Amino acid sequence: MAQVAVAQFAPGQDKAENQRSVALLTARAAAEGAGVVLFPEYTMFTASRMDHRCVKAAEPLDGPFVSAVADTARREGVHVVLGVNEAGDAEADRFTNTLVALSPDGERVAHYRKIHLYDAFGVKESDVLRPGPIEEPETFTADGVVFGLQTCYDLRFPEMTRRIVDAGAHVVLLAAQWVPGPLKEEHWRTLARARAIENTVYVAAAGQAAPTGAGNSMVVDPMGTAVAALGEQSFAVATARVSADRVEEVRGVNPALSLRRFSVSARPTD
Repeated sequence: MAQVAVAQFAPGQDKAENQRSVALLTARAAAEGAGVVLFPEYTMFTASRMDHRCVKAAEPLDGPFVSAVADTARREGVHVVLGVNEAGDAEADRFTNTLVALSPDGERVAHYRKIHLYDAFGVKESDVLRPGPIEEPETFTADGVVFGLQTCYDLRFPEMTRRIVDAGAHVVLLAAQWVPGPLKEEHWRTLARARAIENTVYVAAAGQAAPTGAGNSMVVDPMGTAVAALGEQSFAVATARVSADRVEEVRGVNPALSLRRFSVSARPTD
């Protein structure tokens, strides 16, 4: 059994201030017993719109921002997972939206580069973002529980979560900047519960708070019940126990994964 926390706040353009917020919320989550703390997408840097500012703010994964967060993970003795703007050498005018998992030793134990870019609802991330490669999902283990990673818009693609579950995850850690809009909060809650139910896994979803995100961070159990939630709170953490035994218990009642007749494969691109 492990304890996971979802942290909710509204990152801005001051990376030092964002790092301080990570340190404060991580300490709060650790004090509540959490061993894994999940932060939103773009925790490193968020602007009012996706443009050159996001590119300019990008850093390598061994840069100062992630290094400072690694210090926080070591100090608090927890895993910290958060979204960063990752710089790359290939394209100077675009960056990669990367989710990084750091161990209690401050080591990078997993990462995920966002595959599905948010070219929807009037936004076009691909103008400044490069998509991540399709690779085998990376996972990490804490207290006997296996955690996998995905990011925001991925929630709308059920095969994405299924691949992570096939890689052995008991908990899907979903970091998001879920852009507010008509029915968007309802989509968020519905899709998070659906991914948990159809895969019989926990979904821990951390979203940015208003005004940059729709909030509503939560932890959903394998039967689709929200066991922790933050609503509209602007600077807060919520914790929940997650258990591999609970996953197996639910799969004994609802063996949907073992009864399925189809697998997931990558779609060829032009």
